[in-house]
Amino acid sequence: MAKLPQPTQPPLRQATYKAHATDFVVNEILPLDFTGEGEHLWLHIEKLGMNTAYLAKLLSEWAEIPLRDVGYSGLKDRHALTTQWFSLRLPKKQLPESEFAPIDIGVNESLTILAQQWHNKKLNRGTHRANQFIITLRDIQFANTETTPSNKSDKDAVEQHLAYISTTGVPNYFGPQRFGRHGNNVREALALFARPVPENRPQPKKSKRKQAPREQNSMELSAARSLIFNEILAARVRDGSWNTGLTGEVFNLDGSGSIFASEVMDDTLQARLASGDIHPTAVLWGVGNDKVSGTAAAIENDIVQKSPLLSQLAAGLEKRDIKAQRRALRLPIEELSWEWQDADDELRLVLSFTLTTGSFATSVLSSLVQNLSSSSATS
Repeated sequence: MAKLPQPTQPPLRQATYKAHATDFVVNEILPLDFTGEGEHLWLHIEKLGMNTAYLAKLLSEWAEIPLRDVGYSGLKDRHALTTQWFSLRLPKKQLPESEFAPIDIGVNESLTILAQQWHNKKLNRGTHRANQFIITLRDIQFANTETTPSNKSDKDAVEQHLAYISTTGVPNYFGPQRFGRHGNNVREALALFARPVPENRPQPKKSKRKQAPREQNSMELSAARSLIFNEILAARVRDGSWNTGLTGEVFNLDGSGSIFASEVMDDTLQARLASGDIHPTAVLWGVGNDKVSGTAAAIENDIVQKSPLLSQLAAGLEKRDIKAQRRALRLPIEELSWEWQDADDELRLVLSFTLTTGSFATSVLSSLVQNLSSSSATS
């Protein structure tokens, strides 16, 4: 994928993350009061070297229940040390006779059950509020020097940048994992859009099911929308409006899914933007993108119309009747802290921060590092 612009020059020329799985720690933040009763057993699990879907499969086999009766909130990276909740529907509240200790896991894979609770509801997708990240950067090269010294001025520049983005936030780009290895998900989307659109099957009159994007193509559709969004955000970063707003803007209320439109930028909106109470948005492309207007709408349409690739993706999404949504252009960073470590003749920078669900840690790292590399095959 093309390199995306940043509002300020990153103070690190180069760094590596995920050199080891434990260099990338993700802890799911899911505030919940458990009932202590009900037919759903919730398990808090720490896993290393395996993805969420695979662990869900192992749990369904252990509990001898259908995979659909295993719930989880979000997908967590395989090449990381992560903690997250799973729920198992056990109508008779009968636990398996054996402990959950799969034997068919790899040498570099592990899992530990940290806690368990009974609850009266299944864990549904998107339930968790945020994720805490603890990320170790290695192979550090500073932007202002040819080598990798640990002198105070270089570190000061990094720390000033971190302090700055902790108050301003960073561009809310979709991370490279959204697009697959070498952008393959976008190519799959183009192949999908080249095929005829399947006809919707008529729903029975009594059916309460709602039409939704076809699950089997969700990865391709998501990649198409994400690429368009990233290009619009990149244009807004270049012109400096990604965090200031434009006429006709649609704003997102911080910490919620609520949005509202405003045709004119006034002092009140500017003050709310400056305080982080609201954020400008861009479209997740689809039909019904009618809330945005004025200059904001013109930029979105112009970006798509001038790119044959984006135009093709946009047309494919519209033909499949995907509904337009909005996503904040600015990503706030909560509880950002850092620590320098100098061990084994290697300088490391350990970052800790919290991001809302649906955002990407690579957005924070890309703001800090010009050339960010990963030892993970999927990043």
